[in-house]
Amino acid sequence: MLREGTDITVVSAMKSVDDCLQAAEVLAGEGISVEVVDLQTLRPFDSETVLASLAKTNRLAVVEEGPRTGGWAGEVLSVAVEQGLGDIDDAWRITTPDGPVPYSPPLEDDFLPGAKRIAEEIRKRS
Repeated sequence: MLREGTDITVVSAMKSVDDCLQAAEVLAGEGISVEVVDLQTLRPFDSETVLASLAKTNRLAVVEEGPRTGGWAGEVLSVAVEQGLGDIDDAWRITTPDGPVPYSPPLEDDFLPGAKRIAEEIRKRS
């Protein structure tokens, strides 16, 4: 766990963790308390930490830079549902769209789920 929070658990790995921390800072200024979990490894991933955080916040967003279909974020959500269903009020993924990654750096920046998009998606569901 990188950041304690009470309103929502945001789980990520690799570069997206920094984006999640930035989004959590912005949202804290708006009164939304975000708990950020860095998985550090994907196989195995730390399901105990994810489930403990979910039990506290009852809301889960999983952030992955990969595509929506076939990514590891879906596995994190399935474990949350299988083992923590009673604790879930809301759960979703923030990923890239299913499609090719743009070559242009400005288009790629808009394509990836950066801090701004993470904050926007959490704000919409709060």
